[in-house]
Amino acid sequence: MNARERFHEICNFNPSVQTLKWEFGYWGETIKNWYAEGLPQHRYPPLPAEITTPTSSLYIPAWTCRGDGVLPNGTAVFGGAAYWPTQGFPLDTDVRNHFGMDPTHRLVDVNLLFDPMFDVEVIDETDRELKYQDIDGVKRIFLKEEATIPTGFEWPITGWESWNRLKAERINLKDISGRFPKNWPQLVEEYRHRDYPLAIGGYPQGFFGTLAHLLGYENLFVLYHEQPELLHDILGTFTEVWIAVFSEVLDQVEVDDWQIWEDMSDKNGSMISPKMVREFLLPYMQRVGDFLKARGVRHIHLDTDGNCSSLIPMFMEVGVTGMWPFEHTAGTDVLSIREKYPTLVMSGGIAKSAIAGGRLAIDAALKPIGEMLRRGGYIPHIDHFVPPNVSFEEFGYYRMQLNDLIDCCGAVGNGGSLAIAATSCRVDGGYPSCQPREQHETVRPETKAFTRVRT
Repeated sequence: MNARERFHEICNFNPSVQTLKWEFGYWGETIKNWYAEGLPQHRYPPLPAEITTPTSSLYIPAWTCRGDGVLPNGTAVFGGAAYWPTQGFPLDTDVRNHFGMDPTHRLVDVNLLFDPMFDVEVIDETDRELKYQDIDGVKRIFLKEEATIPTGFEWPITGWESWNRLKAERINLKDISGRFPKNWPQLVEEYRHRDYPLAIGGYPQGFFGTLAHLLGYENLFVLYHEQPELLHDILGTFTEVWIAVFSEVLDQVEVDDWQIWEDMSDKNGSMISPKMVREFLLPYMQRVGDFLKARGVRHIHLDTDGNCSSLIPMFMEVGVTGMWPFEHTAGTDVLSIREKYPTLVMSGGIAKSAIAGGRLAIDAALKPIGEMLRRGGYIPHIDHFVPPNVSFEEFGYYRMQLNDLIDCCGAVGNGGSLAIAATSCRVDGGYPSCQPREQHETVRPETKAFTRVRT
């Protein structure tokens, strides 16, 4: 059973099938530290340089402005669970291969914003910063030393005048051919023969997310009150665009899930009221979701950071079947959420802060995972990008314990690396244990390298 097939079984709550071994990802500084600490370097994560669509290529001008190919500290290296390609981020293979993790969740590369895209324009550049216009029309500042995601300072939509001009010049439902990258025929061929799950949508496509992306968060909060008609027109227009593009994609390729990006909650909960969610998000979300389900896309997964607890029931009302990454540090507890929403597919939920806390903290963070795996519908991984204060040794201990726990709960099936019956998966004192046990992993402290051994 390949990764794509297992993805569907997991989303269908089949606990006898081994869940996927994925991670959210790692900060660039983290990966560089790990290479120095013992991670074997076979393929240094390459920074994408070719701009294809806003789905895959936002921020590339920032990440590549130094021209040396070295990972910026604040770029993200994707680890499987977070769909890729997106945001010009590189893809990890060395961590994945070293710890025997699964193929990456991929994203259909297609333009869901403005067509034609905006030209990249350098507004000003010094040794410390780059000011530029990106392909989505947002003007951003990239601080080269900090090297985190560029910060917007001017947005393409400021009111009715700018929006009407953009609709006339860059949204044409009669001809969407320009929304597909030049290598689309090659991508279609690859997608048709894949063994990995393939999503549609993704950053920055969402019903809060796209508005925040194209207007700026503060401007959006004001417009919810002062110009709601403008927001409805933007949402209605993009809904038509997305349905048209998705329809064309689905005429050529089977897609496994729809990924909605919202990022609309923080540690205190949702940034907007339930009334606003019901007015500005749910009707459009349901319309696109109903269309996709009618076309055979069974799984609808939504990404929002922070404490999303109050949002879950509203999103489930309109057909959302899964959410992620359930940030533990924001007060979300996956086992409590599973008790309340037994049919919600969940991904993430392991506190990144615990991994730097040593083995006892890691063991405690993994205690709920066995029960979650037994109930099905769950892909465990750290709840966001792994920060640079996590050593390779600490991550290796965590990942081996989690792999062992996953191996005990469910079977890979044909074509997988293990086939272990889900009979006696348990956690004793925080350590995963099961019988029969085909393999375990050990740490060699003197080298901080990790070796798989058979027993």
